Amino acid sequence: MLGLLVVVYTFNFIDRQILAILLPAIKAEFGVTDTILGFLAGSAFALFYATLGVPIALLADRWNRRNLIALALAIWSGMTALSGIAANIVHLTLARIGVGIGEAGCSPPAHSMISDLYGPEERSTAMGIFTLGISAGIMIAYLAGGWVADNIGWREAFLIVGLPGLVLALLVRFTISEPVRGQSDGKEDTAARPGIVAVARFLLGRKSFLHLAVGSGLAAFIGYAVISFFPTFLYRSHGMNLSEIGVWLGIILGTAGGLGFAGGGYIADKLGRRGQRYALRGVAAATMIGWLFNFPVFLVGNPYLALAFFVIPAIFSNFYLATTFAQIQGLVGLRMRAVASALLLFILNSVGLGLGPLFAGVLSDMLEAPFGGESMRYSLLLVAVVIGPWSAFHYFAAGRHIEGDLARSDEVD
Repeated sequence: MLGLLVVVYTFNFIDRQILAILLPAIKAEFGVTDTILGFLAGSAFALFYATLGVPIALLADRWNRRNLIALALAIWSGMTALSGIAANIVHLTLARIGVGIGEAGCSPPAHSMISDLYGPEERSTAMGIFTLGISAGIMIAYLAGGWVADNIGWREAFLIVGLPGLVLALLVRFTISEPVRGQSDGKEDTAARPGIVAVARFLLGRKSFLHLAVGSGLAAFIGYAVISFFPTFLYRSHGMNLSEIGVWLGIILGTAGGLGFAGGGYIADKLGRRGQRYALRGVAAATMIGWLFNFPVFLVGNPYLALAFFVIPAIFSNFYLATTFAQIQGLVGLRMRAVASALLLFILNSVGLGLGPLFAGVLSDMLEAPFGGESMRYSLLLVAVVIGPWSAFHYFAAGRHIEGDLARSDEVD
């Protein structure tokens, strides 16, 4: 079941992230600004993705989670394919909104199912394996998208990655079973179904959740800004073509990024045996390591040296995700898990996906007068180096409260 959920999450990020490698070709055809591209890559998708994730998660805590994931997969795959026939930027924006609506139904029910399969002592590792879908999806999106854009066309890239998802949706619906809620924790499902307000009130009373939410949102702000415009940076500042960019970023994000997602979860479980505060301190330390190497990534003049330095942030800047999701699942009761995950995703994606690419695009346009074609270089540099320590601080602060908050999770069971 976990293996198939990884495949689903891979398609989730293929369809989400393929836009990044296609942005230079879309800009050339439609003649739009970096601000519009940032809105298209982030805000247009995140507005519905983040907002609808909460009510869909409420449904997941009440309904069959497998069926919900299969339906969501069919919707976002179909809308990705429709992106390839967009006649203008408005049509493309509407299609991306449709992708966001579909993808809102993936992560919260998947997190809930994984938490029923794996106990607290191995949950971060399982979440890390699940988040391998991010790096695998980005790798395929860049490798396929860059080559198809250069050799066939950006429209065909959307069609090629979107249509197979419809077949996968049928596979999910008819090959996996709904796990028993609470089986991995040795808890009995009391069938109590708190509403969104009750779950939000419960989480807002946990200081660790507040720090985790802010810290992950800031980390995602950097991540989505960089990942959305890093191909554009290499294209403009270093003169690389899309095929070459796709190969290099596909390899780096598929391997180094995957190591960060899975390794971060594994190390968090190891550190967590001494106490969960150590797991969160580990995330803070990893965030600062990634932050330090952003300076040479964006300041060196050689593209291959920049890519070599980029391996370090690709690993360490991704440590936060699996650990954050695992800790949130442990903070709440059985029938709160999907909604708790969705509330975290709402904050993470509103701040990260909704604002990160848009802010980077606006800042690039503002810096165009003094820096010309180098504006994206300094836009991404400023975003990365200013936000990184802020995110690390919140993970360190969350560690001061996590033990006490985890001990109170049974209050609602």
